[in-house]
Amino acid sequence: MFDLIVNFYKQGGVFLYPTTLIWVIGVVIAVERFVYLQKSGSGNKRFWDELQPLFEAGNFRQAMNVAQDSDTALAQVMRYGMSRIQTAKRRDDIEKAMEESLVEVIPRLEKRTHYLASLANIALLFGLFGTVLGLINAFAAVATANPAEKASLLSASISVAMNNTALGLLVAITLLLAHLFLETKTTNIVDSLEVATVKFLNSLSERRADPESQAAAAAAARSGASAAPEIRGARA
Repeated sequence: MFDLIVNFYKQGGVFLYPTTLIWVIGVVIAVERFVYLQKSGSGNKRFWDELQPLFEAGNFRQAMNVAQDSDTALAQVMRYGMSRIQTAKRRDDIEKAMEESLVEVIPRLEKRTHYLASLANIALLFGLFGTVLGLINAFAAVATANPAEKASLLSASISVAMNNTALGLLVAITLLLAHLFLETKTTNIVDSLEVATVKFLNSLSERRADPESQAAAAAAARSGASAAPEIRGARA
């Protein structure tokens, strides 16, 4: 297998190397995004399993404390919503605050995934370019080379063309499949965030927290917001 790969690159010309580099970059991005999305999705699920019973019981004060201790995307969305319980007069005000948090969260989930489609197209174009150069060399060999050398030159040029085509297609297919998978996974996470937001708003409407709990939740939100810069400073 190793000899086969070495011969493939020897016979394929220089354009196989940038195509391979694009493949490596794309695979690194795909793996990093998969790990991040997998961690984000499982973290959101665990957080919601812990938070949902508190919402059903109307215990928004403890829910806010739980959200303050979590760094998941869903926790950020819920903190925005629960921090407005005391001051918001309408459900729409809380909903707008949570939509604002989604605007911040979603770009982090979609980050770098779109690069995979672009890299797939670039790899395909590199493969096509190498194919064209191989065919040009093949026609030149037929036109100008000595009869004794024509067969070997023609074979080498066709190998360059076919190897570039094969690698360009392989890289493009791999990266496009990875892009499709990650896009689907990102969409599922975003949908779960939106569903959790609706469930929180419905729970708030059906079982309004008592004034003491509302005040405590708002106080917890303010204290968490004021403590965040100190925590960041300590970590720095």
